[in-house]
Amino acid sequence: MPTYKSLILLSTIALTTVDTATANVTKASQKQAAVADIKIATITKMYQQDIDDQGMSNPVVLQQYANDDLQAAMQLEQDYFDKNQMSCNVDYDVLWDSQDPDYTQDKKFSMTDKGLVQVSLAQGSNIYYDLTCNDKDCQIADVSLNEDGGTLSKHLLETCR
Repeated sequence: MPTYKSLILLSTIALTTVDTATANVTKASQKQAAVADIKIATITKMYQQDIDDQGMSNPVVLQQYANDDLQAAMQLEQDYFDKNQMSCNVDYDVLWDSQDPDYTQDKKFSMTDKGLVQVSLAQGSNIYYDLTCNDKDCQIADVSLNEDGGTLSKHLLETCR
């Protein structure tokens, strides 16, 4: 009889452990989904502001949503221009991957497997945003035109010194 009671006890402990593990996975998935929603909402809001202002925000809309590191890299660009009267930038609007953005084009916002926000533009371009978030808001840490390639901050740090 003691063996039977031991098996019941072990089964109960195992089931409790499985239930706890399942609950933890569910909570983690819910938190991941919430962060993804905040990231997409941040990028959607930034694009809408840029559309509303027709790209004329000052400072530029990307800088308004950038974290301190990306803002510092963008400041290097401004300092370089002030000193040399020439740009070290990428020479196009990064948000729209274009020199003459079509603010009316369709956009699709989604998350990649790497946790980046992907903006797919009707013109065929994809822009990837890496964001850092706390419980209530996010800031853009970097921007790239492909998931694995160079980033805006890397370009600015290398070119604008």
